Amino acid sequence: MILGETGRQRLANQSIAVSECRRPEEVVAVLGAMQAQDFTGALWSVGLRMPEATEANVEQAIADRKIVRTWLMRGTLHFVAAPDVRWMLDLLAPRTLARSVGRAAGLELDVRTFARCEKLFVRELAGNRQLTREALMELLERHKISTANQRGYHILWRLAQERLICFGRRVGKQHTFVLLDEWVPAARKPDRDAALAEMARRYFTSHGPATVQDFIGWTGLNAADARAGLDRAAARLARVTLGGTDYWMPRDPVKLPRTAPAGFLLPGFDEFLLGYKDRNAVLDPRHAQKVVPGDNGMFSPTVVLDGRVAGTWRRTLKKGAVTITVNPFKRLKKIEMRAITLAADRYLRFLGLPAPAASVEFAQLAPARTPAVFMP
Repeated sequence: MILGETGRQRLANQSIAVSECRRPEEVVAVLGAMQAQDFTGALWSVGLRMPEATEANVEQAIADRKIVRTWLMRGTLHFVAAPDVRWMLDLLAPRTLARSVGRAAGLELDVRTFARCEKLFVRELAGNRQLTREALMELLERHKISTANQRGYHILWRLAQERLICFGRRVGKQHTFVLLDEWVPAARKPDRDAALAEMARRYFTSHGPATVQDFIGWTGLNAADARAGLDRAAARLARVTLGGTDYWMPRDPVKLPRTAPAGFLLPGFDEFLLGYKDRNAVLDPRHAQKVVPGDNGMFSPTVVLDGRVAGTWRRTLKKGAVTITVNPFKRLKKIEMRAITLAADRYLRFLGLPAPAASVEFAQLAPARTPAVFMP
């Protein structure tokens, strides 16, 4: 394997280019956890890793309690398979909570206040009730607990880290919260050493080729724990040295067929980009600002061709029709444009829209205000 093949191999191991997953919860379990800051984008992250999936399929898996959305890796929002949510929180949350002490103090939130919030939430959510964020904020305010200046958000975050609550199903466009112990059945939990090994195995099997620094960045573990997990999982992994750096990957990596050229439309916070500390293998640093303008933490949806980020894209929905505007980093060949158009067609099927309902505009390839239009 050569360094230039890293992105293509990740497409295969991440179940993007090749997938045996048939259910949304299988996808999430294979990857260990998946970024879910942008909810609709996260639905597509799951769906694009299945041969056939619709947005409704993935959201139903959440409603059926097969997938859980909560603050997990590094205290950020992720999807996680239901059987994994408790042991992963047990492993990761203590370090995240320790880092949040100063933030809580700055918000004037102490142990006594959190305990009051916990009692209120247990009382209001018990019996499999689901309440929106707004309803929980109103509950706190009625009991003289201020939610101003991000206090309310931090309270929700803290009690999710402590395994009290998680997200439930959506009601219309509103997200709800539930009691974790009522929402998700208890499952077997590995001991700490086994949990570290399993976390490492899941990560390097699905995200490899990747480095131990990538693993640390993904999980938020300290270096000693990350290396301990890798040491225990190493017998089930393969190590390759690329450019003087050790990368780890599955012992039997997924074979990626050499067909020309494969194109994918990924959401902004997809694991293909967010799952690594060093993204240079798939994203030319010269174009990084186009994906994360101003380094503001908001990742634009990306176009991937042959394992490399080749541009950004956005969708416009209007009266049942979709326009997908592609902004490539360089002039595209016709065969590359065709690959992107096919990827757009797949995205439309995921949304449940017929292909004739969309157009793909390659905005950079034609004079201003007259973009090239390809119909899938």
